[in-house]
Amino acid sequence: MAAACRPTAIDSMTTRCASDLAAATNPRFARGGVASSSRASVGSTRTFAARGLAAASPVTAHGGGKDDPHAEKITVTFIEKDGTKTVVSAPVGQSMLEVAHKNDIELEGACEGSLACSTCHVIINDQAVYDALPEPDDDENDMLDLAFGLTETSRLGCQVIAAKELDGMTLSLPKATRNFAVDGFVPKPH
Repeated sequence: MAAACRPTAIDSMTTRCASDLAAATNPRFARGGVASSSRASVGSTRTFAARGLAAASPVTAHGGGKDDPHAEKITVTFIEKDGTKTVVSAPVGQSMLEVAHKNDIELEGACEGSLACSTCHVIINDQAVYDALPEPDDDENDMLDLAFGLTETSRLGCQVIAAKELDGMTLSLPKATRNFAVDGFVPKPH
């Protein structure tokens, strides 16, 4: 079934399909482009595909298709604050913040993955896995500067996207986060 087309706000005399409008207003969506990270960044040219890593499609980048039971999955081990190891299955294209929330792992994510805090700070235990990830952009580095217990392999969980090449990775959660919540507060997944 073809997509419904309607006059656009760009030119009331022109009729465009919604997909054409998305491509016209954001070049990332033209010709099946890929999202540059788990959060949309207009003008960003860095893609996961450029580093050989799996990248989310525009639909997946906005939350569609991530719960597909047939989606390819990788294994991720979370080492929680108390030392407990939890092995989970993560769909390719999903952020580690989302994976943690779906598996009841206490990774806060106060900003809900909008790259406005450092409460989803994770430590990647293997330098080779860290090196396989796309480099953090300036926004992520700015938030990491605020993270408690920062290490050389620290990343924000909302920016680490599951990819086949990361299968078997281990992430440690720092002993604390910097947030305005009262001590003892246990965050609820969003």
